[in-house]
Formats: sequence, C-alpha cells, structure tokens
Amino acid sequence: MKSNNSRRDVLKLASAATFAALAPTGKSFAQAAGNVVVIGGGFGGATTAKYLRRAGVNVTLIDAGANFITCPFSNTVLGGFGVAFSLGQLVVKSDPVRAHVLVPYDGRITAAAALALSGPEATPADRRRASTLALQALRQDPTAVTALSVVGINTEFAGDVRGARRWFRNAQTLSRRDLQVQLWMIEDAVRRGDIPDALRQYDITLRVLPRMWEILFPVLAAASDEPGIRGELARVLAKSPPWGPFFIDYVAGNAPDPKIAAALLTDLRRGGGTVPAPARAKMVNALVKGGSVEDAWTYYAAAGPARDRRRSRDPKFAADPADASPFDWVPIDGGGLTANIQDGVFDFSVPPSVGGPMLQQVQLLPPGTYRLTGHSAGIDQAAGALPFWTLRCQNGQELGRVEVSASSVANGNFTGTFSVPASCATQTLVLTARPSEVISGLSGQFDRVELVPVR
Repeated sequence: MKSNNSRRDVLKLASAATFAALAPTGKSFAQAAGNVVVIGGGFGGATTAKYLRRAGVNVTLIDAGANFITCPFSNTVLGGFGVAFSLGQLVVKSDPVRAHVLVPYDGRITAAAALALSGPEATPADRRRASTLALQALRQDPTAVTALSVVGINTEFAGDVRGARRWFRNAQTLSRRDLQVQLWMIEDAVRRGDIPDALRQYDITLRVLPRMWEILFPVLAAASDEPGIRGELARVLAKSPPWGPFFIDYVAGNAPDPKIAAALLTDLRRGGGTVPAPARAKMVNALVKGGSVEDAWTYYAAAGPARDRRRSRDPKFAADPADASPFDWVPIDGGGLTANIQDGVFDFSVPPSVGGPMLQQVQLLPPGTYRLTGHSAGIDQAAGALPFWTLRCQNGQELGRVEVSASSVANGNFTGTFSVPASCATQTLVLTARPSEVISGLSGQFDRVELVPVR
C-alpha cells in the first residue's frame, strides 16, 4: 500500500530518533580510568585489586602487612576466574569494554562490548573492531542477539541495507524482546513504504515490550492523520491486541488533533472493533474542548444508540455518569453541594445558604420551541427555595426558566417551554439550586427529565 512520503518521513524520523536516543553513545570506553581504594589485602581485596588494575583502573591497596601468604584456594585466587567473572558482571552495564577485558570468554559480555563500540559517534575503526567482537561473541554464544544487531548496524553503516536486514531478521527470529532490533525493524518497514509491516512491528514491540508505550503511542497517534496509515491501524486495533485498549484510551484524550483521533476511532468501529465507553466520552470531551462541537456531536451520535439532536438524551438517567460526555447528564458537585446519578435517579443535597448548578447537559437544538417535562420526589421547600431549570446559549444568554414545584404538587410533575433562536447554535440545559436560609437546606430527586420539540 502506498502512502504519503511526508507521513512516511514522520514515522521514519520518529522511529530513527527513538533508535538514536536508545543506542549506545560509544563513550564509555573512552572515559577516564578512575581511582579505587581497596581496604584489606586478603583473598578478596588482593584479587579485586589485581583485576581492577588489569582493567585499567588506578588502584590503591591498603593492608596492615606488606605480605599475604595462603595455602588454601591459592590456585583459584591466583587464577582469579570466579572473581574476574563476578567483576565483569558487575561493570558490564557501566563499562562493557572493560568487562570484556575481565571476561573475554563470555559471549554476552563480548556482545555488550561490541555494542558499546557501535554508537552514533563511532569511527570506522571502532565499527570494524565492534564487528570483529560481535562475530567473536556469536562463536562464543550463537544466541547473542545483541551481537547480531551490532553486525546489522555496522553492515548498514557500510551501505549494505539488504545485508543489515538479514542480520536483524535473524536477530528477531532468536528474540523479539530486544528493543534495538524491534526499532530497527520498524524503521526498515517504513523505509520500504510497507505500512502494514511497520504496524506489525509496532504490534510486536508493544506486545513484548509494553513499557515502550510512552514512546510509541505518540508516534502512532501523530501518524494516523494519513488515511492509509489510519485505515491499517484501525484494522490492527480491530484484532484486539493486548495494548489496544490502552492506545484507544490514550488517543481519545491525548491525540495532537482530536478530529484525526475521532476519524481513527470511527474507522475502528466501522471495522467491527470496540471503543470502550470511557474512551468514547474522552473523545467527545476532547472535540468539545477543542471547539469542534459539531464534530463532537457527529462522533457522539454515530458511536451510540439512535440520538436526535432535537431532544435531550437519557430521560430516565439510565447511563453511567462515570462515562458521561458533555452531551450526557453531568452532575456537578462542589461547595458543599452533593449530586449524583444512581439506579435511574438523580439525587441532590444542598446545605443552607448554598446555591449553584447541580446538573447539566449540552444541547444542539435547531431553532424552535421546546417543552421540558419531568418528575421529582422528596422536594418539599418553600417556593423561594425551590430549584429551577434554565437553557443557556454558549455566550451565556438565558433563553428562559422552568420552575420546579414541590413534589407534593401535581404528583411531582413539572413542565415548561423554551424558545431557541437561530443565533444560538449550542445550548446547555442546567438545573440550579437557589441559596436558602432554611435550616434543612434543599434536597430531593429527579427520576425523569426530557426536553422535546413542541409539535
């Protein structure tokens, strides 16, 4: 599948930048030797001093006597094999070249030394030496994946990309858990313009190295603005990889362009994939926050059951408020006011002298007249302390109020109308509590609220 060159470059540069950031710098073997003081000239002290000195470290040995004489274990101590191996394991991460001097027979350590010589700043001589060490490592340990990747890196630097590909494919056959190998395979697929294979390599990497999501998720999210990549990525996600739900949640709330993220999640849904409810809500919230209210509604309306912009949603409070978007009922807590939706009921409690919004839902009503109806329970305050509903334009203009009567009036039913002008494209329906000096404050419930057009 062909894709836009600039987008391929974005993927390539992103993966290459990652590759370079994680590759060895090649500086460890060029650092100053350092100084070590060893206290005690017994078995451990004398042998440690001997092999640190052999590795090029400046060593000062301090002991009460000038000589140390021993018969037991003299061959082992003088041979130093056990101690040298331990020291090699100790320093291999910080200075693999020095560790190789200590333990030249260990294939893994030899491979690590070869990798240290193959960093971005390596000279041609360094790379030749590194490849020699890497081949030596493979003779010592044919499963040394790092050695295979070192030969691959230096083969590529020599201009033989096909040869490098063979080395890296062999390395991946042995293990898919080597980060450098996986990143090279991603970059190579992008370089060849093979988007399906690039995404397959991303999939492999995220399956076996899930910690890499912090680096790879932003790359995938940014790359999905190219339709070819977006379609392939949606197909990968539709197969439910283990990292899929985490990426979907990430892209819904963190994508550089919410519209592109919405297009990806729409492609996923159309392809038979699932977008979890929390991610759907995040996606709508991101679009609204970005000022794309119409796009938010389009995504919201397509992602759920039949939704009509000419009326409010969820009249019986059946939806889970934990997954609410602005187009759903959103309880508002704060300042001592408590509000929640549970088991099909909106329940609220307001202490004395406290007022403010308790519940809201964003609307995109076309111009016209609308009727609000509902039912309350447990509201038993004086008229001046009763809550009310308002419909407000995005600019703050109030389009009217509907007073809520005490629940003992009309069996708790209430009704009223609002007129929406053409100049008000976005509205918010809000339930507001009035501040009251009544000692008991304000409390009650709503089990039905609906805004519909007047026929």
